[in-house]
Amino acid sequence: MTETRVATRPWSSPPPEPVPTPQTVPYWEFTARGILALRRCRSCAAVFHRPVGGCPECGAEEAAWFPASGRATLFSYVIVHRGEGAFADRVPYAVALVRLAEGPVMVTGVVDVAQTPEALRLDMPLRVRFEPRGGYALPVFAPEPEAGP
Repeated sequence: MTETRVATRPWSSPPPEPVPTPQTVPYWEFTARGILALRRCRSCAAVFHRPVGGCPECGAEEAAWFPASGRATLFSYVIVHRGEGAFADRVPYAVALVRLAEGPVMVTGVVDVAQTPEALRLDMPLRVRFEPRGGYALPVFAPEPEAGP
């Protein structure tokens, strides 16, 4: 029988930390404050997650950072059963694609839920959380609490 775990256990060895580049510093400064940030193109108003490069829609270089809502839905995932280094003690864990409420899709982790196909339901509502990593924080997502009657 496969053991069911919730991927929020403490790290047995130091987890990897973000290494900001000049282009990604604003993103990591937002996450350090517990804010998931996106970019909006100043030319066509497209919203995107990637912190570097121009607009994926029109190619314009000018984009402004703004705080995202932190809401998302589970779009796809893979469950990792064999981790290495600091990740070895955290298996199984899900590497997920989530669709943010603002539209972009991002790669992240899903926490506070069993890392099984039965528990990781596609389209399940999620809310951003942040795992401290050095002086920054890594955005991960947890299931939205279900509304009561």
